[in-house]
This record gives sequence, C-alpha cells and structure tokens, in this order.
Amino acid sequence: MKSNKDSYYIQKIKEGDVGAYAYLVDRHKKMAFNIAMQLIGNREDAEEITQDAFLKAYQALDSYKGESKFSTWLYRIIYNASISKMRKKKLDQVSIDDDFNASVNVKSTQSSLQALTNKEQKLYIDRALNKMRGDEKIIINLFYLEENSIDEVSEVTGLSVANVKVKLHRSRKKLYGILEQFLHEELKTIL
Repeated sequence: MKSNKDSYYIQKIKEGDVGAYAYLVDRHKKMAFNIAMQLIGNREDAEEITQDAFLKAYQALDSYKGESKFSTWLYRIIYNASISKMRKKKLDQVSIDDDFNASVNVKSTQSSLQALTNKEQKLYIDRALNKMRGDEKIIINLFYLEENSIDEVSEVTGLSVANVKVKLHRSRKKLYGILEQFLHEELKTIL
C-alpha cells in the first residue's frame, strides 16, 4: 500500500531521519512534475514548481496530520503553486464548454479504440490529452491514472466534490471528442 509506505517514511523523517525524505521525493516526483507541467505547460517552470513544492512539503511536514494520503497533500501543494504561477503570468483560460462536446458519440469512440492495440490506444490517448487544457488533464490523470477518489481530487484541486464531478464529466467528454476527431481523421487517410 502506497500510503502505508509513505506514513512509515514520514514517521522516520519526524524522528530525525532526514534522508528518508529522498524516498518520498523519488516515489512522487513523476506525478508531481506531471501535475505542474500539465497546468503550466513549460518544463522549466514545472521543474521549479516541483522542486519548490517538495521543499515546502518537507518544511511543513510537521503540519501534515495524515488525514489524507501524503500524495494528496503534496499534490495539493503543487496544484496551488502552479495556479499561483499561472496567475502571476496572467495566462488566458478558455471555457471548458467546447461546442463539439455536444455531439460526441462515446460508445462509438470506445469501440473504435478497443479495435486498436494497447500501444496505439496509449498513443491516441496521449495525443488527445496533449490537446486539452492543464486543469482538464490533471482531473483526468488524478482520477483515472493515479486512481484517486472524487474526494481526493477535490482535496488536491480545492474544487467542491460536485464541481470535480462536473469537470471530470466534461473533461472526459472532451477527451472522447478529441479522440473521435483523431480516429475519424485516421480513417480518412486509410480510405
């Protein structure tokens, strides 16, 4: 269990074994960077945010109560740091309600995806995720790839549970819409 191992190392750190923090950094650095990268879209800024967040988490480890998973607590720090960085840069945000979402045929897209190999599926999904905004990608990644609950995604993002559900639904629908476009374009090139 990931959280059990994390709590063991957190206890070691609190007992004075500062080297145990390297385990937590190593265990969570990939997803931490991915969250920052998806929100910011700039590798250098994402690396800086990730490093700063790990330092901030280490310094605030005494305030970590263990009421949620360490990863949830850490990802919340990274999410907030990323949002702050975005606000400083005053990045323009577009609406999550894209027009093409209304006509997405999820079942058709799912069956088209199932006809592909796992490698091809992953390629299409990665391409589609890269077409989405950072906040959309994060919600999908946290829920599906990191297998966090709706409550945990809510805690990481600071959104209400109801808002997470709505955004997850819309993001998933947008993902299927993009996949549908990719698969349709691919079919046209074959024929």
